Order: sequence, then C-alpha cells, then structure tokens
Amino acid sequence: MGIRERVINFVYRKATGPERRRRLITFTAPLFLLSCIIFIIFASLWIDQYLGLPTLFPWPVNVVLAIPILTTGSFLWMWSLLHFFKSKGTPVPFHPPPKLVDTGPYAYVRNPMISGVVITIFGLGLLLKSISLAFIFTPGLFIFIYVELKVIEEPELELRLGEAYTQYKKKVPMFFPRVSSHSSDE
Repeated sequence: MGIRERVINFVYRKATGPERRRRLITFTAPLFLLSCIIFIIFASLWIDQYLGLPTLFPWPVNVVLAIPILTTGSFLWMWSLLHFFKSKGTPVPFHPPPKLVDTGPYAYVRNPMISGVVITIFGLGLLLKSISLAFIFTPGLFIFIYVELKVIEEPELELRLGEAYTQYKKKVPMFFPRVSSHSSDE
C-alpha cells in the first residue's frame, strides 16, 4: 500500500472512528488552518517589501475593488459552513456530516467553502495591496488544495460515501458552477 492509500485510509478511519477523537481534531484543525492562512498573509507582505514589489492599486481603488470580492468570498464560505452544521457535521475531514451534503452552495459546486476562502484571500491581497498575496500565494494555495482534493479527499469521500458521492461528482463541478444554456419549459 502506497503513501496515498495510507493517508486516505487514515482520514477514513478518523472520519468513521470514535466521536471523542473526532471532536478533539475538529477543534484543533481549524486553528491550524487559520494559523497557516495568517502566516501566508504576513509572509506575502514581507516578500512584497523584501523584493521591493510595487503596490497593486492605490487607496481607495484597492478598497473599492476588494470589498465586493471579500464580501462574495466570505458569504460563500460562511454559507457553506452553515450547511455543514445543518447536516450535523463539520468541514473538517475527520468529523464530517453523516451523509453527503448536496444542498445550498453544494448543489452548485462540490467545494464552495474552498472557493470562498480562496476568493477571500485574493480579496485580502487586493485590500492589502499585495502582489504576492493576490497573484502568487493565492494561486499557489488554490493549486495545492486542488491536488489535495484530487489525491486524498475525493478518494476518501468515495470510500466513505460510496455511489452517492460518485454520482454527485459526475453531476456537480468542483469549483465553478456550470452556466446553464437551457430554458425552462413553462
């Protein structure tokens, strides 16, 4: 068994294991992720200064551009979080909802919370006038998350949720909603 399969099985065992352990991980995982995001923000600001990169947009243009992007991204990840809680679970892979969440934003894309977080970080890059945050760290984070989802999370979801997730994956795009070209038959 390779490393990938071991990681998938580890996540699966934790997600289906004792409730007490899942609660502990549920508390610590978001703190770790938030710490990573804060580190990325400060690292990007330091890199901008160290490399002498110009600021993206002058004030107030940066604010005018950032506010709608921050609002959209924040709304999306908060809406996603609400649907996880309504389904009696969390977005932490070790303490997931007992069944597939395919309502709310999850009816349109499989990873709306990730989309919302990435949009929010991009908006922070604009607000903070950081070229490296908006155009280096944000795309880099997106690529890292995409690979993690494809290599670890989606195979674990298929293992845990079975055919329901496989069918959901076929119907619902990963990050960007489909633009429908059909008209209603009224």
